[in-house]
Amino acid sequence: MTNPFLKISCVVAGALLLGVTFRANSQNPKPLREFELQAFTPDFSKLIPKESKLDTVATGVGFTEGPVWDKSGFLYVSDEEINKIFRVYPDGHKEELISLGDPDGNTYDRQFRLIDCASVLRAIIRITPDGKYTILADRYEGNKFNSPNDVVLGPDGATYFTDPTLDLVKGETQEIAFQGVYRLDEKGNVSLLTKDLSQPNGLAFSPDGKYFYVDDSEQRNIRVYDVAPDASLKNGRIFAEEPGGKGDGVPDGMRVDLHGNIYVTGPKGIWVWDAHGQHLGTIVVPEQPANLTWGDPDYKTLYITATKSVYKLRTNTRGFIPYIDTSR
Repeated sequence: MTNPFLKISCVVAGALLLGVTFRANSQNPKPLREFELQAFTPDFSKLIPKESKLDTVATGVGFTEGPVWDKSGFLYVSDEEINKIFRVYPDGHKEELISLGDPDGNTYDRQFRLIDCASVLRAIIRITPDGKYTILADRYEGNKFNSPNDVVLGPDGATYFTDPTLDLVKGETQEIAFQGVYRLDEKGNVSLLTKDLSQPNGLAFSPDGKYFYVDDSEQRNIRVYDVAPDASLKNGRIFAEEPGGKGDGVPDGMRVDLHGNIYVTGPKGIWVWDAHGQHLGTIVVPEQPANLTWGDPDYKTLYITATKSVYKLRTNTRGFIPYIDTSR
């Protein structure tokens, strides 16, 4: 019989090693790649014109994550090494919002309040514009979360998030014996949606709310689930895979456009998939990206957090923003 405590220890050790590998890439960066638009189908060039240029918004920071565009004209960005969340402006200057141990993925709720995955706190928190935070949830069935990683607003107004062990604080104990995907409702109730992923990371809903996507950084694949009327997930299956070599990058952050195309970070950049799981093309980014978001007043610009920099890329499509009606 397998010792369950030994099993948990192995999972934690493996996840920590995976997390160290991710972060080591930022400490010992590879030479910058050349920006390239690799079109595998004609539809890719319809979404991102061949003449599109990648612009650098800001650089020289620690490890960028969790971008969220604010309609006032700036970008919230987590820095996992400097342990702060910044407002980053189009001219590249930044303002500190909060100093917080290992902040990760972010989103807005329906009231445009910033929601953050606080890895060191092992919690989902809400942050005010003046840098104060409130813990919304930090436990499931009395046990501490592992290290909440990414978060998205659902069509029902609830908060959905992943809880891998990728950033579990060294020396702390994993209290939940799996890496789950959760739903946090507006009353503070936490429900487990699935625990069938090794290291769940980025997540997104289709624009019609019928499908839920979540990627697995360890398995290098993307899962898709049918969303039931009660918000539970059904019929989980592999949607796509993003294989690559060591250090090439893994499935991490993801976003969706209004047509249902999915943009997922992966080896060498951002892989673009249509709603049927066809790989349309890849946006090769100079530094390995961890996350992305839609921004600018028309939500047609991809803002990309990539290791020590933030980039932007204009597209021909419009992003799907769960907390904003971008259909007009």
